[in-house]
Amino acid sequence: MAGMPPLLLRVVLLLVAIQGAPRCRGDDAGFPPELVDFGPASAVPLFEGSAGGAWDGGIRERGWIRREGPGRWRMWYTGYDDAVSPLKRLGLATSPDGLNWTRDAAAPFLPDTWIEDGCVVRAGKGWLMFAEGDGDVAHLLESPDGRAWRRRGPIDIRLVSGAPIPPGPRGTPTAWYEAGTWWLFYERGDQGVWVARSRDLVTFTNVSDEPVLALGPDRYDARMIALDQIVKHRGRYYAYYHASAPGEKGRWCTCIARSDDLVHWTKYAGNPIVPVDEAHPATSSAILVPDGERHRLYTTHPEVRVRFSVLPVRGAP
Repeated sequence: MAGMPPLLLRVVLLLVAIQGAPRCRGDDAGFPPELVDFGPASAVPLFEGSAGGAWDGGIRERGWIRREGPGRWRMWYTGYDDAVSPLKRLGLATSPDGLNWTRDAAAPFLPDTWIEDGCVVRAGKGWLMFAEGDGDVAHLLESPDGRAWRRRGPIDIRLVSGAPIPPGPRGTPTAWYEAGTWWLFYERGDQGVWVARSRDLVTFTNVSDEPVLALGPDRYDARMIALDQIVKHRGRYYAYYHASAPGEKGRWCTCIARSDDLVHWTKYAGNPIVPVDEAHPATSSAILVPDGERHRLYTTHPEVRVRFSVLPVRGAP
């Protein structure tokens, strides 16, 4: 779709979403159709790795997309070039419509720092980013404008007892802030999702030392899971996550679960909401963004594609 005028591109994608999608499955035990029913993915990527030996010749893992007002979209993403360096670096792209993206020429930001799988949260007048560092260890960064980032270091996560969690990965960090409390969801080797809480952004303590979102029991997410995003819709919390089945390494589906308290989660009986795409089986890392008319479900690994909700939706999720 390169070269297509932005308005025409949007119309084409929306028509595909409406005409090519299955009819709504309805509200299944608290899962509104506007959160689970999406049309097909864009036929070609909206954003992908650069050519010509650029630092972001490939992109990977979760990119974080925000609509910040009419004509203003931003996407923080992870770029890499394994032929040059194993480092995964932070990039930024902007868009007038969430479909046509332009790279920020100042990237990569903090070029000597491993930044991957970022989750970007507005905090006061600035921004926080929860991201993976080297070794899949979650760390925290801050910025006044979303471009000039400063490292705050690895995130201190504690067991319920107050002791540090055992060494090892604590990846795909996903943050939620409400009523003075920060909630941090993280995975350990994709073998489950844990949640820890903090009031000071210094020390996070597990709500439980067992995962709040576990593997299985159904086959589609019995091998690996990682949480991508928390949204609040009609007073309930929803978690979008990607998962894989036994024997399907490198093949990912997108799923959803709901909760009334951020601790106890119920998986959608209709999972996966986006099955493994046989043409692009590595597709994963979903982000839901409302565009004022419909919900968009972006997948950001290993390139960016988008699906539109079958039903129109007004306002925020």
